[in-house]
Amino acid sequence: MNPNPLRSVLFMPGANQRAMDKARQLAADAIVFDLEDAVAPQAKDSARQAVLAQLAAGGYGQRQLAVRCNAPGTPWGADDIRALARSGIQTLCLPKVETPDQLQEVRDLLSTCGRPDMQLWAMIETPSGVDNVRQLAAFESVQALLLGTTDLCAALRVPQRPDRLGLQYALSRCVLAARQYGVAALDGVHLDLADRDGFVALCEQGRALGFDGKTLIHPRQIEPANRVFGPSAQAIEHARRLLVAWREAQAADRGVAVLDGALVEVMHVDQARRTLDLAAQIASLEADASRGA
Repeated sequence: MNPNPLRSVLFMPGANQRAMDKARQLAADAIVFDLEDAVAPQAKDSARQAVLAQLAAGGYGQRQLAVRCNAPGTPWGADDIRALARSGIQTLCLPKVETPDQLQEVRDLLSTCGRPDMQLWAMIETPSGVDNVRQLAAFESVQALLLGTTDLCAALRVPQRPDRLGLQYALSRCVLAARQYGVAALDGVHLDLADRDGFVALCEQGRALGFDGKTLIHPRQIEPANRVFGPSAQAIEHARRLLVAWREAQAADRGVAVLDGALVEVMHVDQARRTLDLAAQIASLEADASRGA
């Protein structure tokens, strides 16, 4: 599992210098510099150079950085990967991943560049990607699955309903694969920037389905994503009390622990520890941001 919180993962156009500069002050858990969908064909080479300069300048603190490259089969993909391998960035986001062979092709190219250590984020945007998602999640370099729900809706020919009924199977299948192989699962973007209530509802649905966070296209979406996918103050306090009750029961050699009238089992202890670990990671990220890193 990714060591950093990924409640909010913001895509930033690689051709927009002002947006990339602004990202240093944003409270997103991760930034993805985008060389694919957000960049016109005639601007691909200049956007790549701009992102490389941005990475070299730094200033993003502890938040995780990734770059979405163009697919290897495009005229720009291999050049993107070679350039990013030299940049020192740790995470490469790959669009429209469908087979383990595609991942192996990228890994082989990275190995020739001396960067077999790079993490891969696989975007699941097609029916074939959903169908093969278990093999993709199992691939050793993959650290996260990112749902491309807009493209997936089009490919499945399902309407973009508020309840995402036509996507439920695909969403749950991807979460299941992520949990099976210990990688992060990130829900898709919401394109209607004026629909704040709808965005919050989608975040809540995504969390209910088991996603770790949400991919975003605008800074105004960061705060609600962080709030919904992060543990509440009540959840943190409950986790602390549960661990105290569990330790007291263990110390007294009692076979069971009870908190607020409910039986505490080992799975509840594991959940409480995950909650507190996530809260500690978030606190560290926020402290780093407050120092102006």
